[in-house]
Amino acid sequence: MPVNKRSKFRGSRTCGGGTHKNRRGAGNRGGRGRAGHRDHRFSHFLLANEINNGKHGFHTIPAREPEAVDIGSIDEMIPILLKSGLARLEGDIIVVDAAELGFDKILGGGRVTRKMKISADAFSEQAKTKIEAAGGQVQGI
Repeated sequence: MPVNKRSKFRGSRTCGGGTHKNRRGAGNRGGRGRAGHRDHRFSHFLLANEINNGKHGFHTIPAREPEAVDIGSIDEMIPILLKSGLARLEGDIIVVDAAELGFDKILGGGRVTRKMKISADAFSEQAKTKIEAAGGQVQGI
């Protein structure tokens, strides 16, 4: 004959929970709150998509490499730059702003066939020499 569990334990000190020390505090339920979310309650938090293992160590932002271009490449692009308005003609000198082209540094590769006035963040020594030898000017920003 089935017995109602509540009435079965009436008068009992622990109601089927073992000794009276059991069911005391948070230890009997595995800790409070999110305790054990990476260990003994892993599957519960995995199903709820709430796993967060925290952050560890230092996170540095890597330094950005400067965008560089050879002076010879700019010299070859001059007709296109003049048509698009990224370069302008002042007398017989072509004025170019490397920052508008998306470059930070001008390198010395290639040939310079025109007089150019170029402004950029940085120049290599060879680029400065070639630009000035062609009658141009160098402007550091």
